[in-house]
Amino acid sequence: MAPKTVSDLATVAINAHGGLARWRRLKTVSAHLLQGGVLWKLKGQDGVLDDVHLTVDLRKEWASHRPFGQPDRHSLFQPDRVAIETSDGLVVEERANPRDSFKDHKFDTPWDSLQLAYFAGYAMWTYLNTPFLFTLPGVQTKELDTWHEDGETWRRLKVTFPQRIATHSTEQTFYFDQRGLLRRHDYDVDVAGGAPAAHYVSALANVSGVIVPTKHRIVPRQPDGSSAPTPLVVSIDISDIEFS
Repeated sequence: MAPKTVSDLATVAINAHGGLARWRRLKTVSAHLLQGGVLWKLKGQDGVLDDVHLTVDLRKEWASHRPFGQPDRHSLFQPDRVAIETSDGLVVEERANPRDSFKDHKFDTPWDSLQLAYFAGYAMWTYLNTPFLFTLPGVQTKELDTWHEDGETWRRLKVTFPQRIATHSTEQTFYFDQRGLLRRHDYDVDVAGGAPAAHYVSALANVSGVIVPTKHRIVPRQPDGSSAPTPLVVSIDISDIEFS
């Protein structure tokens, strides 16, 4: 089988964030998250993920948040299964094919605990594997016209994900500055009624040679592609990042 090819912009972005060779030597990343925004209360899950420890797999789609709802519990996310376990491995709740449970959901439809674990798991897996996930089998990349914002010109990459990858939406757009560093990420949140989002990242950190955004601010996206300043849908501040 021929090696997968990616667009020139995808290659530029991957190299700017540390390079694929370095990334492939790593297996997991863990971090401390402080999270806010209106989404959690709207979904009936206010406070659950305010202050958590996250672990994400870099080889397969897997993530875990701890604590999750109670001090001795953690979540386990995979595309085809989500669970909540105690610290000694007892399964408290689990659900196969979790994406199916979001059918007919709207932006203000409440989530149960397993739906929260699924959303948070795939979202953080996506964010912490960007831009290296562009090289995964079945992922397609195509450069779009440039975008002008705040006096800057950003290059845009349309990324199409295969169905087997759990993420916000099949098509997403990533914005990179002239150095190839991520600045913004657009998607429609399919599990929340297709809500259009503009996701800004900043405060880049170099961790083990990999460039990681440590501040994430997610706001609504307007029909013309511009972002609305309010409400702040989700905020994520990341610290204590460790690769292994």
